Amino acid sequence: MAQDDPKTLVSTSWLAKHLKDPDLRVLDGTWFMPAEGRDAKAEYAQAHIPGARFFDIDDISDNRSDLPHMVPPVEKFMSRLRAMGVGDGHQVVVYDAHGLFSAARVWWLFRLMGQDNIAVLDGGLPKWQADGHPVEDMPPIVRDRHMTVRRQNQMVKDVTQVSAASKLGDYEILDARSPERFRGDVPEPREGLRSGHIPRSKNVYYRDLLNDDGTMKSSDDLRAVFDASGVDMGKPAITSCGSGVTAAIVNLALERVGKIDHALYDGSWTEWGAFPTVPVATGDD
Repeated sequence: MAQDDPKTLVSTSWLAKHLKDPDLRVLDGTWFMPAEGRDAKAEYAQAHIPGARFFDIDDISDNRSDLPHMVPPVEKFMSRLRAMGVGDGHQVVVYDAHGLFSAARVWWLFRLMGQDNIAVLDGGLPKWQADGHPVEDMPPIVRDRHMTVRRQNQMVKDVTQVSAASKLGDYEILDARSPERFRGDVPEPREGLRSGHIPRSKNVYYRDLLNDDGTMKSSDDLRAVFDASGVDMGKPAITSCGSGVTAAIVNLALERVGKIDHALYDGSWTEWGAFPTVPVATGDD
């Protein structure tokens, strides 16, 4: 079991102990890949951790962009969270129905917005239920709460910044996709994208950071994964994946091992793979 830290990761036993705290807010940040054919909001309505609000990753995003679930404008983030009754002074815990998948994206988004008091539930809803804790189907009682946002611009990168980092080699670019996708051995799930990876990037498959039950590995085991991938921890890191969701699992893992100089490439491969003027590498290099 990972050590409880209300700024990164907490166990189901920690959440059960604090569930009735007046300033605790629980969010269901479940998001499914389109090919899964599942409705996260409908599943939330059927069963969620008591008091949880549903955080819709696709809705709380920048709908002016053609790319999926890009970072929302500050004002939209503030208004959506305020409507959920989440704001200043709250300790937030976010979970998802996979175990540990999309919840990390919500954690990263809060951190980007300057909100540090947020943790991912280790093992998510499956572990919560496996450990015998209750779920409910009742909507939460929401009271408006103001939220102060101080966007941390250094935590997110765009295609121009990632292109420069790829050429200069001054950042470690960490790709969370599967080794097959990283090498370019298989077609991308989204049509129209080239196969391969950002030149000079390194493959840190997000599943390698997790145990079989969907919990995150210990700090020592996480360091071993980064070492095995050839990551130079002395350089700042930029994470990437298919559309900016599983990349955040790598950000969370970096934070767990004490590395704080990390950012996320929001457009990720959905943007890079379709961008005609940026190069694509294949194979293991």
